[in-house]
Amino acid sequence: MTADQIKDNFDKIRLDIANAEKASGRESGSVILCAVSKFHPVQSVLAAMDAGHFLFGENRVQEAFSKFTEINTMRPGKAQLHIIGSLQLNKVKKSVEIASCIQSVDREDLLKEIEKHASKLNKTMDVFLEIHTGEDSKSGYKDESELMASLQNLSSGLYPHIRATGLMTMAPFCDDEKIVRKSFSSLRELREKVNKSFPNLPIKELSMGMSGDYKIAIEEGSTMVRIGTALFGEREYNKPNDGNQTTAIWN
Repeated sequence: MTADQIKDNFDKIRLDIANAEKASGRESGSVILCAVSKFHPVQSVLAAMDAGHFLFGENRVQEAFSKFTEINTMRPGKAQLHIIGSLQLNKVKKSVEIASCIQSVDREDLLKEIEKHASKLNKTMDVFLEIHTGEDSKSGYKDESELMASLQNLSSGLYPHIRATGLMTMAPFCDDEKIVRKSFSSLRELREKVNKSFPNLPIKELSMGMSGDYKIAIEEGSTMVRIGTALFGEREYNKPNDGNQTTAIWN
C-alpha cells in the first residue's frame, strides 16, 4: 500500500471516529486511535507518522522490537508503542524496553515480571488490565477475585514501577450486535466498579473496538480503538512465529 493510500485511510477512519463520537453524544476527541501495525513494514509506519499519527499497537514482541528500534533511530521520540497481544513472561524484558504501555496484562505473574524489568530500567510502565468478555479470546482475567487481587496489589504500591491506566477487551467475533454490545458495556461497568473500589488508581481508558465493531464500542464508552487492516491493508501472514502468537487477530 502506498503512502498516499495510507494517508487517505487515516483521514477516513479519523472522520468515521469523529462522526461516531458525535452520533453517540461523546465529546470530540474523546476516542484515541491505536493503529495496529502488526505484519506491516517500517515504511508503512513512517507513512502513518507522515500523516500525523504516532500511537501504534503491536502483538508480536520480536517483530515490534526490531521494527520500532529502527523507527526510533530514524525518528527519535516520535512513535509511541503499545503491546496489545498475549504476552509470555520471556517476552516481557523486550516489551518493557521498547513500549510505553502493555495493554494485555491478564495475570499476577505478568505484573511481577513487568515490575522486575521496569525497576531495572527505572522506568514507569503503563498497563491496561485485559478482561475476558467473550469466548473468542482465551486471554484476559476471567475470575473477578483474581482481578481484584491484582488491583489491590497495584493500589497498595506493591509494583511501584507500574501505573494501571486502563482496561482492555476484545468482543466476540459474531454478527449478534447484542452480544458484542454486552461485551463492551460490561467492561465500562467494570471500570465504574474499579474506580469506586480503587480511587487511587488512574484507570480511565477503555481499550475496546476494532475494525468491525469500533462504532458500537464508541457508543458504549470506548476511549481507545485498535484498528489495523482498515488503515494499512491486508497483512502478510507468512512471517515466522516468534513464540508470542496471540490467540486471535487484533485489528
